[in-house]
Amino acid sequence: MSLTNGLEIPKETLDAEIQAFFDSAPPLKNRVDISEKLEEFVKKNSIPSGSGGVRKVVCVTSGGTTVPLEQRCVRYIDNFSSGYRGAASTEYFLKAGYAVIFLYRRGTCQPYCRSLPDDPLLECFEYMDESNIKVSQPHSEAVRNAITKNRAAVTGSLLLKLPFTTIFEYLQMLQMIALSMRSLGPHAMLYLAAAVSDFYVPWKSMLETDSKILLEKADMALKKYKMHMVVANELSTRKEEVVVVRSNEKVSVHRNNSLGDNDVESPLIELIVERHSAYVNNSDI
Repeated sequence: MSLTNGLEIPKETLDAEIQAFFDSAPPLKNRVDISEKLEEFVKKNSIPSGSGGVRKVVCVTSGGTTVPLEQRCVRYIDNFSSGYRGAASTEYFLKAGYAVIFLYRRGTCQPYCRSLPDDPLLECFEYMDESNIKVSQPHSEAVRNAITKNRAAVTGSLLLKLPFTTIFEYLQMLQMIALSMRSLGPHAMLYLAAAVSDFYVPWKSMLETDSKILLEKADMALKKYKMHMVVANELSTRKEEVVVVRSNEKVSVHRNNSLGDNDVESPLIELIVERHSAYVNNSDI
């Protein structure tokens, strides 16, 4: 039995709610890869160590989940967490001799990175010449320590990192981890430090992002904010195509692989520079 607001929820009802969630969730895109990594990690840590005992394994969850509001998600409700506690706890579990499956929100705090500077990455390095770039002195020890400890844990099969973003990814991956760890018996532990959303929007109930609505909103933004142009894109094709919307035209800009463009931003900026130059020239008349 479980308790909610002081009332008991029958196990059958709870099981039905859990099954309804997993039935509504979009399938994990990389389920096979995750499954293989988990199987290999658990197998390696199931072998008795030199001391004769089986290593203890803990799954540490870290960071917050998002709740998508659209299938091709532009908007979502976030559950904020820096991931500091999960990352710090992972370091101490490793220090205590555990193997750790670190299930973390993309972009949150990582083990051994808590002591790194807040400065942008490129500002942590000193330029000597083209073939000689070194970590700047104030940060060298912290960077070296983070790299060394992280590499030792990962290459020693003591740390497996698995990222998530949405509530759907998180719970499906947590289920996979829990099932894979069953073979470890009492040597397995779940340490759930993630900030998990307590609601979700069923996947089948979400509206698709409509490209027509997107362009209508771009037109509205031109008038409301008195802009000269608006760059509109859909999430699913944002790296391949954008639409530049002006009061008198809508120009589709595509990434051109045949010309060696790795980014759609290359032709996009070319177009914006061209239009800006024309605007400057007309203003000078």
